[in-house]
Amino acid sequence: MRLSLQTQQIIKDTVQEVFGVDAQVKLFGSRTNDNARGGDIDLLVDLPFCMTDIERKTMQLIARLQLRIGDQPIDVLVIDPSTQWQAIHEQASMTGISL
Repeated sequence: MRLSLQTQQIIKDTVQEVFGVDAQVKLFGSRTNDNARGGDIDLLVDLPFCMTDIERKTMQLIARLQLRIGDQPIDVLVIDPSTQWQAIHEQASMTGISL
């Protein structure tokens, strides 16, 4: 995983700050490959409950993370029990590394 322990903790803490303490977060995509270079930070946030303002909270999460870990590309997928799964959700869930 190409994220420092400090960055991992910042991400986890910020996800729980925005979405609540029950939110789980996984890193997926190119940053999980230690041999790759570059790439954005792809996050999957898994909520055990339905939330109505996911889009607003997702933008809030990205903004806070960019302030805390630096201005870099961050992509966030959020799933809750009402999410209709697509291939990207399956891939992120299966290959992601829990933070």
